[in-house]
Amino acid sequence: MKVLVTGANGFTGSHLARQLCRDGLQVRALVRPGADLALLEQAAVEVVHAEIGEDRPLDGAVAGCRVVYHVAAAYRAENIPRRVFFDVNVRGTRLLLEAALRAGVTRFVHCSTVGVQGDIKNPPAREEDPYAPGDHYQESKVEGEELALAFHREHGLPVAVVRPTGIYGPGDTRFLKLFRAIRKGRFVMIGSGKVLYHLTYIDDLVQGFILAGEKEAAVGQVFTIGGPGQPELNDLVHGIAAAVHASPPRLRVPVWPVWAAGLLCEFACKPFGIQPPLYRRRVDFFRKERGFDIGKARRLLGYQPQIALADGLRRTADWYREKGLLN
Repeated sequence: MKVLVTGANGFTGSHLARQLCRDGLQVRALVRPGADLALLEQAAVEVVHAEIGEDRPLDGAVAGCRVVYHVAAAYRAENIPRRVFFDVNVRGTRLLLEAALRAGVTRFVHCSTVGVQGDIKNPPAREEDPYAPGDHYQESKVEGEELALAFHREHGLPVAVVRPTGIYGPGDTRFLKLFRAIRKGRFVMIGSGKVLYHLTYIDDLVQGFILAGEKEAAVGQVFTIGGPGQPELNDLVHGIAAAVHASPPRLRVPVWPVWAAGLLCEFACKPFGIQPPLYRRRVDFFRKERGFDIGKARRLLGYQPQIALADGLRRTADWYREKGLLN
């Protein structure tokens, strides 16, 4: 069987594509023109190039594929125009859904994010809890998710939506700054550290994607895919300290003065189009609740996360160390 993975050259997409190859499937990797393919070097994939954010049909990419794993997205960053997120995460998703419908695809697995539910007021959040996007990226992911589900209801396209919690593991560098700061004794906790921060090890997430692409019970459903526990931020920081053989950080500062400083930095940097050294979203890491219930994925998909937080952090630190990234 041939399957399509969009965004297959990224961290999540490449792990998924390689696992599908190991499972004996023919994998077509949809990537942007000129994209770095280093993460796909060891995978026997067919590479096709297309700009998902452009207003062009994607039939050629989908043709002959039975399952589509739509992982590609415009991710949040400072000073990116709102339209960029909606061009890729909404219009691009629509074009892919339309192509999948014309091609008779038997399963369309759409990658959303738990960020569509924003700051969780009563954790753990369940899939049916309301949307509460907090920025343009999350707003665009809400629209993309709703669009995918509408194609199921209105056109009969077999769609399943996966919402990963925070993704980490060897090969990812989004948490590298945090690992480095803790290793060097420079990390400062902003606030109490008692907010929940639910993570997903990459191998567990890949398992969730594949189950959503295989199980009949997945059709028309939304699934939160996360790790086996809901650690506090304090637990995460202490786990990283153990993984990098450092003493747990002790210094703390209040949240709101730092948040206000981030706001001022954003206003000062925006006219010049430069990345602010401090911004509110970075402070949100320390103050927003991110705890989620993965019971639905367990019940309907048979999803069973295997990697405990301490083990996942150790594996990630070992990879950083092997690549010389912690120095």
